Amino acid sequence: MVQKKQEKYDRAYLEMAKIWGQLSYCKRKKVGALIVKDRMIISDGYNGTPSGFENICEDEDNYTKWYVLHAEANAILKVAASTQSCKGATLYITLSPCKECSKLIHQAGIVRVVYSIAYKDSSGLKFLKKAGVVLDHLP
Repeated sequence: MVQKKQEKYDRAYLEMAKIWGQLSYCKRKKVGALIVKDRMIISDGYNGTPSGFENICEDEDNYTKWYVLHAEANAILKVAASTQSCKGATLYITLSPCKECSKLIHQAGIVRVVYSIAYKDSSGLKFLKKAGVVLDHLP
């Protein structure tokens, strides 16, 4: 019964992350993330340029600019700038994390990642699994 209830919450948070991702100005991919701790959303993020930069994520050849922040990085950085902590939290994200963001997730103390779409490069997921982070894929 508890597992069914948890899955219900997981799907709701993932749906909220998907909606949040629609705020992204990126054309190629819109990714949303929520960080939840003790059943409270403590942060949110979507992929986009850093504060103070133009909201254009792709260059003239339609490649993503190198300085675009991923959704999970934005969410983790928001927590870092607050009085909250990610220790023991769950990250809900629409696209599984890349290898760079996986390091941030682990270092931030996030213990569980729930994602809906698997990224083409699975090295981030492999790293998180090795680090003991619980991974749940909910397509």
